[in-house]
Amino acid sequence: MDDKDRQLITLLRKNARMPVAALAQALGVSRGTAQNRIDRLIEHGTIQGFTIRLRAEAEPARIRAITMIAVDGERTERIIKLLRGYPEIAEVHTTNGRWDLVLELNTETLEDFDQALRRIRQIKGIAGSETNLLLSNYPI
Repeated sequence: MDDKDRQLITLLRKNARMPVAALAQALGVSRGTAQNRIDRLIEHGTIQGFTIRLRAEAEPARIRAITMIAVDGERTERIIKLLRGYPEIAEVHTTNGRWDLVLELNTETLEDFDQALRRIRQIKGIAGSETNLLLSNYPI
């Protein structure tokens, strides 16, 4: 990946619906070159998909939280595989420091959130956790 690819990704992060001709113009390359770069980034798995971002007010009932998890021993990979099956989990990240994993949880209600968190905490090998609800959103 070179600087043009990074610039292309930055543009797509801001607006994934930006026409290829506009992307090409912003990058100073031909439309075909821009399309080829997009296709290559998709083929290599760098770009894994395109999505939308909603205003926080568009989903007012949505409960979002970050949960940090400490894993007991060498069970991280097994726990990650289990967590992939939870529909409430939007993201799983490995990290360093006090916590081994960081999860982003999304549920419709506090009751759903409570149940999901309870199920996660009962997974064998989870030594501890800390959860913070996400309140206001300030897009950058």
